[in-house]
Amino acid sequence: MSIGTSDPAITVDGTRVAVRIRRSARARTYRLTLDAKRGELRLSMPVRASIRKALGWAQDHEAWVREQMAQAPALVQLGDGVIFMLEGREVLIAWNSDAPRSVKREGDALIVGGPADAIGARVLRWLKAEAKRVLEAETRSLAQKHGLHVATVGIGDPKSRWGSCASTGVIRYSWRLILCPPDVRRATVAHEVAHLLHMDHSPAFHAAHAHLLGSDPKPARAWLKAHGAGLHGVGV
Repeated sequence: MSIGTSDPAITVDGTRVAVRIRRSARARTYRLTLDAKRGELRLSMPVRASIRKALGWAQDHEAWVREQMAQAPALVQLGDGVIFMLEGREVLIAWNSDAPRSVKREGDALIVGGPADAIGARVLRWLKAEAKRVLEAETRSLAQKHGLHVATVGIGDPKSRWGSCASTGVIRYSWRLILCPPDVRRATVAHEVAHLLHMDHSPAFHAAHAHLLGSDPKPARAWLKAHGAGLHGVGV
C-alpha cells in the first residue's frame, strides 16, 4: 500500500493499482469505485479522515477490487491492427504509409495513412465525425417525417447517458453510438426525438418512442445495458 499523497495506491495480487482520492464534505464514510477505463480506483472519504486509514480500508477490500477488475470489459486502444466494433460489426484498422492521412472505410477495414504514431487519434477523430454525420442525418430525417423541429444536433462523450434533448430542440448524443448496431442507434435517436413531444418518461413518452421507432425499443435498451460499458472502453 502506497500512502504518498502524490501517488496513493493499493496492491491487488502484487500489482499496484492507483487510487484517486476525493474528499467530500457530504461523505460520512468511505466509498470505493473502479474506473476501468483509467485503470484506477476512486476513493471518496470525509474531509477530515486519514488517508492512511482510508487506504488501509481500501486494501482490506482487495477481493472486491479483484472481482470488479475481472468483470470490467477489456479496453480497446485504437491503433494499427486493432479490431473493434463499428456499427455492430468487427472492423480492422489497417495502416498503410502510402495511403492518404484521412481515414477511409473499405468493407470491414479502416485504411489509415500518415504518421504511424498518430493512427489512434486520427481514427478517433474520424469516428466522432462519422457519429455526428450519421446521428444528425437520422435525427433530422425522423423529426421531419413527424413534423417536429430540431434546433441543433451535437455529440459528446458523457459517461452516464447516451443522449439528451432540451426543450429548445437541442439534441446531443454520445459519439460512441456509432459503435452500436444500427438498430440500437436508431432506437436512441427515436428516444431523443420523442422528447420533443414529451419532456419526461411518462407512459405517453414511451408510447411516442415506440411509435417513432416503429417497433419495441426494449431490445435496444437491453443491448445498451449489456454492452454499454464495453463501448466506453474504446479510445486512445
